[in-house]
Amino acid sequence: MNTPSSTSGVERTEGPAIRIGALVPLTRPGWVEAGQQLLAGLELAVHDVNTAGGLAGRPLELLVRDTAADARKATAAVDELASLGVAALAGEYHSVVARAAATRADALGLPFLCSSAVLDALTEEPTSWVARLAPAQSRGWRIYADFLQRAGHRRIAIAAQPSVYWASGTRILKDCLTPHGVDVIELDMGSLAPTAICDQLADTQATALLLLVGHPEPAVPIVKAVRHDSRLAGIMLGAPAGQPEFAEWTGLLGVDGAAIPFLRYLPERLGPLGLRIEADLRERLGQAPSFVAFEGYDTIIVLADLIRSHGESRAQLAKAWPDVAVEGSRGPIRFSRAPGISVWQWAWPPIEVVDRDPAALDRYRVLHAG
Repeated sequence: MNTPSSTSGVERTEGPAIRIGALVPLTRPGWVEAGQQLLAGLELAVHDVNTAGGLAGRPLELLVRDTAADARKATAAVDELASLGVAALAGEYHSVVARAAATRADALGLPFLCSSAVLDALTEEPTSWVARLAPAQSRGWRIYADFLQRAGHRRIAIAAQPSVYWASGTRILKDCLTPHGVDVIELDMGSLAPTAICDQLADTQATALLLLVGHPEPAVPIVKAVRHDSRLAGIMLGAPAGQPEFAEWTGLLGVDGAAIPFLRYLPERLGPLGLRIEADLRERLGQAPSFVAFEGYDTIIVLADLIRSHGESRAQLAKAWPDVAVEGSRGPIRFSRAPGISVWQWAWPPIEVVDRDPAALDRYRVLHAG
């Protein structure tokens, strides 16, 4: 699926547009709400750049392609966008899809700034063509593990579906927790229904269950089953991947979806720029923006700064990642080579562990920060 190009604010610009390709999940089985949030941020930033006069008087144009959480579609979209002459790629939310896009962009020599995917190994080998705004999974999930340990959990169950992303998350949690004497019990999601998970969970005597599963299925049925099982009244549910961040979660679960800690990539308090962007995103979305919308906004701001400083040459843009010094919506953005990460990395965005307040579902409680 191709969506219309975005050239908001072009009335103050002239000359041929500078094109940026955008990869976003806008249809199932992609996480559509995440894709909509990401796209809102990308489009708002394009609007802001163009309203301010564009880049040397030329407008930015966003060519949007729906990945639908499909790595093959993403790869085909990268090929198409490269042939259309985009200066760079932006976006993507799903880690496995972003990895496919990054691999293809690297092969084609097309700069790609990944907005939101966290899987450490976005490319098999180090590359100069790809950079990332989101924190690597190993950093964010290590902070989540620290939160669990500080909260006193000594026996933790993990319900994980088969995938590279969930397997990586499980490994990070175990590597961080087991050296401190925390027992980590894996529940086989390949064979367990929600009620069976409750039975196994009751037998484990775990004090926390982490949901490393898709949304809404099977995450929502699991939450409902656990919340309404009297044997599990004292157990904490956790979702490090951020499922409770989005409004759909609350719409499906109500108060059952509250008090489930998750990772989000925002500072505890936004600065003046962030507050202005938050207000604009809220108006554009008709609801509170998630951190994913901020990631989208910052992606375009970084790419616009690079193009303004170094031109449209793909090779020159790829060389310029270490030159980035941009004030983003969530703080100053610079890229470096982080140990164990194969792409240029913002090290590091702000990271919080938060949950939704049962007394006010639209309010977040900050539980831990890293």
